[in-house]
Amino acid sequence: MRCHVQKTVASCFAVLRQLRRIRRLVPTSVCQTLVVAVVLSRLDYGNAVLVDLPGYLYSRLQSVLNAAARSIAGLRRSDHITDTLVSFHWLRAPERVQFKLATIVNRSLNGTAPSYLAADLRRLSDMPSRRRLRFSLTQQLDVPQSQCVTVLVTEPSLSLVLGYGTVYHRALSRPTHCHSSAVN
Repeated sequence: MRCHVQKTVASCFAVLRQLRRIRRLVPTSVCQTLVVAVVLSRLDYGNAVLVDLPGYLYSRLQSVLNAAARSIAGLRRSDHITDTLVSFHWLRAPERVQFKLATIVNRSLNGTAPSYLAADLRRLSDMPSRRRLRFSLTQQLDVPQSQCVTVLVTEPSLSLVLGYGTVYHRALSRPTHCHSSAVN
């Protein structure tokens, strides 16, 4: 994941350097549209696999968001950025990843996601063998054991399968873990 984050951050900063050349020639609204379309879309592409990154990698992604906000607002590097991020309605880097994951889970459970994602997620209350158990009344999700092993061993791009339950349950503000026989 470190290599992916480094390449993403480098390409985003390269685009920001190119946009800096035309910053004074275009209105602020056009600059903001360009930054969102080019930089933030690059930053958000595939970020659902960035669940549970170490803090230093999230800080690298956050530095791109901070630089993008500074370039739009015309702030210096020493100026505070939090109010600017709030005024743009931008989430911080870890929150963007969690939001993307929660959106994918929600779409999967509601049938609007691709079938390869929706097939692996089931509510425990929808499983006939577990309907009478106490935790079947909660919104916990079941991730099949074979997927957990695949996720942990070979496919980093499928790591979002394990994160589904955690982030989705935080969004519901109820249980905070997914149930699986492979992960306890």
